[in-house]
Amino acid sequence: MQTGTPYASLPPLMDADQRSLWGGWLTRTVLPFWSDAGFDRTKRLYHERLTFAGEPLVLEASRLMVQARQISTFCRAALDGLHEASGQALMCLEEVERLYRHRDGQAGWIFSVAPDGTPVGTKRDLYAHAFILFAYGWAYRLSGNPDYLVVARQTVLELHQIFRAEHGGFLDEVPLIGAVRHQNPHMHLLEAFLVLFEVSGDSFYLDEARSLVRLALGKLIQPGSGALLEDFMTDWRPTTPVGSNRVEPGHLFEWSWLLRDYLRLEPGTPEAGAIGRAAEGLFAFGMAHGVARVGEGAVVRDAVTDGGQTVENATRIWPQTELCRLLVCRNERPDILRGLTEHFFGTFSSDQKSALWMDRFDAFGNATVPDVPASSLYHIYGAAREFCGR
Repeated sequence: MQTGTPYASLPPLMDADQRSLWGGWLTRTVLPFWSDAGFDRTKRLYHERLTFAGEPLVLEASRLMVQARQISTFCRAALDGLHEASGQALMCLEEVERLYRHRDGQAGWIFSVAPDGTPVGTKRDLYAHAFILFAYGWAYRLSGNPDYLVVARQTVLELHQIFRAEHGGFLDEVPLIGAVRHQNPHMHLLEAFLVLFEVSGDSFYLDEARSLVRLALGKLIQPGSGALLEDFMTDWRPTTPVGSNRVEPGHLFEWSWLLRDYLRLEPGTPEAGAIGRAAEGLFAFGMAHGVARVGEGAVVRDAVTDGGQTVENATRIWPQTELCRLLVCRNERPDILRGLTEHFFGTFSSDQKSALWMDRFDAFGNATVPDVPASSLYHIYGAAREFCGR
């Protein structure tokens, strides 16, 4: 069984050229390359960054989050029938559990390890915990190994112990630095809980997801604008006055997709109306204020305010993919979808024979990154698989 999409009943809107472009690049170029050059067979870990020549960079630390993203991506690719590197992904997960889980004798997962495998960052990071749960969900779906669900359940219980916070939700990290809370790790935690519920059928994970959806409806999404803010005080009050808070359109599109996915998995919830309206509001706000035309193409801006003003005209690769995924799943705005595709393959990946990408551009269109981050593959796969008809 493959987990579904919240818009699975809709016909695809993209034309054959877009299908061929995205699907061919993903299956013939990207996935084979990153499961080969992107994997260290000696260490049984994925490389975190590559040079533009496709060579691995030796870094001071390898983060748990990146390993978890790569594991989940290659598990999904195997399940989708798009690329077979499942043995490698599960082998990496085994090594990751050994290197990161309880490594310092404490509950939870450490943040990063050195090239020799010794702990570097021993803080507990909510974002990283979300992605390791996501990886365990997909690994279980792929393998059926019940041990993966045991680790996932124990990790959630420890998560409540480690990141417990007042006013709902969780702390971003422990030890906590600063007094600002962020929506982003909660979004990815919701994503992980939805996958774990679907692959296991365990209502424990649906209950966890439900509490995060209620947090989004009650605290994260503004009732007036319908925008979802990035930064909050400890009691979930916005950090700045209404109209001047940071909003990232890419996250609006991610949340809109996830809320619809929640409704797919719990269609009978009494809150279905409010959840559906919230999902539509996020999409509408993001489309109205976060998408710009660039010649014949289209691009998602990095950040705007909750008043709709542009904060950053810089662009990163991941918001483009999140809107692509959402438009394909919603089966609408083919003009914007084609514009996003044209801009993506004209800038972020201008050579379709290369599996490398440019992750970020400034407001003037200049590349601002010195190498290729592996972490972007998670976003790229999420969008490109939809063009493959998955």
